[in-house]
Amino acid sequence: MRTVFVTGTGGAGRSTVAAALALAGARRGERVLLLSDDPAGALRDTGSAYDRAAGTAGPGGADAPEPRPTVVGVDTGADFRHEFLTLQERAGAALDLLGAVPFEDGELTELPGSEQFALLRALRHAAGSGHDLLVVDLPPVRQAVALLALPEQLRRYLRRLLPAERQAARSLRPVLAQLAGVPMPAQWLYETAARWDEELAVVQALVESPGTSVRLVAEPGPEAADRALRTARLGLALHGPAPDMVIANRVVPTGSPDPFLAELSGRQQCALKGWREEFGSVPVREVPHTGRDPRRPGELAELLDGPAGSAPQPLPGTAWTVEDRRAEDGVLVWRLPLPGAVKDRLQLVRRDDELFLTVGPFRRILLLPSVLRRCTVSGAALRDGELRIRFEPDPGLWPRSR
Repeated sequence: MRTVFVTGTGGAGRSTVAAALALAGARRGERVLLLSDDPAGALRDTGSAYDRAAGTAGPGGADAPEPRPTVVGVDTGADFRHEFLTLQERAGAALDLLGAVPFEDGELTELPGSEQFALLRALRHAAGSGHDLLVVDLPPVRQAVALLALPEQLRRYLRRLLPAERQAARSLRPVLAQLAGVPMPAQWLYETAARWDEELAVVQALVESPGTSVRLVAEPGPEAADRALRTARLGLALHGPAPDMVIANRVVPTGSPDPFLAELSGRQQCALKGWREEFGSVPVREVPHTGRDPRRPGELAELLDGPAGSAPQPLPGTAWTVEDRRAEDGVLVWRLPLPGAVKDRLQLVRRDDELFLTVGPFRRILLLPSVLRRCTVSGAALRDGELRIRFEPDPGLWPRSR
């Protein structure tokens, strides 16, 4: 299954573009799943439009069924209540011991941050859905980057706070339970952590899959859009996956006699030129301004009728690789493509088998590849949008050459 995450600047029409991408995939004959954390707007109207449309005129004038994606909206409130009540039930014995009064479904309201966890669980279910193409309507770019980084971060927290090796004392728990008079919570706590880790691993594999990419949607012209795209490019380079296309939405036609439209078109064309220089090999596709918000299937099909609605392609040159230069320079080089990174906003710290990498406003804690754990860091350089970290083999850990 190929996956396309759609994000962009606020108000740039990313939900509409996500719906149009899903429709384009369905019209290519693919089995498409469209997933969103916002079932309102274009996503909801797209689904209702499909329900109202009995079909389109096919060959010979006969009605043929309209190709349509499967549309799934994430109900964050229902997801939060279900997960909270499930956890409360598993921890029932410990809560009774503390004299806690359990909550009921009707008195629960979702907490800030529950949207991200609901979307992660929806992604886990979508990963095994058997579709050819998964289109995910994400929140704006800063929240989207944080969401894509969340599975790896949460799994690291679980390993530190509830390490699996601590379960070695499982044989003592029945004795402790008899002494305390109640079931000990450790067992269900470890079981819950293991379940969470398994679910997060599925989502992390989906995010890191070679068949996964991001399409950035922005309206050219405003400086805020330029800053957001640069930030998104840097965050995605660090946390992945990489963008395979920038969709410039609502581009007004050039050569208008109207002074206002002529000035707006000039600003947009100037921004588009800068985007093409900024993103290099990543294509920038223009989507014309329709003068309205597309809602019906026919309008959405026209929106991305062309290269902007094309299928996602493999992304060359985005992998993080280890280059063996021991024969030439006596080092191994870890090459990390980070387009848009600047030297004065980059920081590296090695601690044991982990590397703390800070790039601009983003930070990622990387587990070193096994071959580099037996090395010491000897230096780093940022050239042409690529961070190259040099590692010298530790003589005490490397086998001696004959």
